[in-house]
Order: sequence, then C-alpha cells, then structure tokens
Amino acid sequence: MAKQVKIMEIPAIQLKRIIINVEGTAPLIVHAWSKKAKEEMLNKQMKKAGKGKEAKNPNRDFLESLYWLDEKNQLIQPGKEVTKKSRFGFPAIGFKACAVNAANDVGLMKTAMRRAFHIDCEYVVIQGLPDMREDMVRLNGQTADIRYRGEFKKWKASLPVIFNPTVISSEQIFNLFNLAGFGVGVGEWRPEKNGSYGTFRVI
Repeated sequence: MAKQVKIMEIPAIQLKRIIINVEGTAPLIVHAWSKKAKEEMLNKQMKKAGKGKEAKNPNRDFLESLYWLDEKNQLIQPGKEVTKKSRFGFPAIGFKACAVNAANDVGLMKTAMRRAFHIDCEYVVIQGLPDMREDMVRLNGQTADIRYRGEFKKWKASLPVIFNPTVISSEQIFNLFNLAGFGVGVGEWRPEKNGSYGTFRVI
C-alpha cells in the first residue's frame, strides 16, 4: 500500500504597514560610535600600536555622538555646528529591541515578536535639536572620565512599522510600544539599564 503524503497549505502572507508616532517623556541621550573609537578598536584587534591619548575635544565628542542623517554631514569637520537645518536620527533596531524586550512584561515570547514586526528603515528621524551633555563616568568602574554626548531634551519620532497581522494586531503593536516606552526606553541611561532617560509614549 502506497504511503499517503500529507500536503500542508501555507497561506500567502498579507503584510500591513502602520506609522507609530511617539513623543519623548524624558530626554534622549545618544552615543554613536565615533571614527576615533572605531580606529582604536581596529588597531587593537590588528595588534597595531596606538597613537597615544589625544587631548579631549568636547565639541568634537558631542558632534560625533550624534547620528547625522544628511550625507554631507557624515564627516565631522572643523567649525561645524548644529543648526535648525541639521537632521538627526536614531537606529531603528533600537526601537524594535525596546518593544521586543517589553514583550516579557505581557507574557509574549521575544522570539515570536522578533519575527512578527519590523521597523522599515535603518534610522528613525528624531524631530528636535540636540544639546551638549556633560557627564562624569567611571570606565570599568574605576578610572574617572568626562563624557560629552548629544541630548534631545524634547523629541518626537515616527516609526514606520511593517507587521504580520496573523501574529499580532495593530492595536497590540501600539500597546506594546507604549509599554516599551514606559519600561524599557531607548538610548543611554534608559530604564532597562537602570536609568530614567529615553522614555516615550505613543501619540
């Protein structure tokens, strides 16, 4: 008797898109990898001798901590300033990770949420202008240092989300991002990392 083969039908995927508008409820602190930090890391991995410690340049550190979206502004140049025409962003993966990590709070599996939706861009545009922020930190819990980073005291963003409606609904996504904005946050010193910055709400 021939063995019967079971054929499983897989329905076509019908993706949906929504825009989630969020507003910061606490300042957003950003810290992009600077060109200098990348070079130092690469030299260390390639066993190259370092150039020695350079004099600290607060304005350069501040400018390099930002995620510049204008192509002409990708390289920090002497005399460059933040103006109303400057455009800044934040990695979209940071907002997705924020929502995925909040899934635990409502009993959802993080692995399922990673597959259920995506933010359809590389960088989310941050609406607002940054100020220079000065913080005292301890490297490896020992050596004291001063860090200069960008801080958006007031900010908004629009997240273009693409999702699978058979796994999660648009209402669930809105609620998940609201929960994530309150309990996880984005950027430096967010609640997930024992801070109180980078929180937001869906508007």
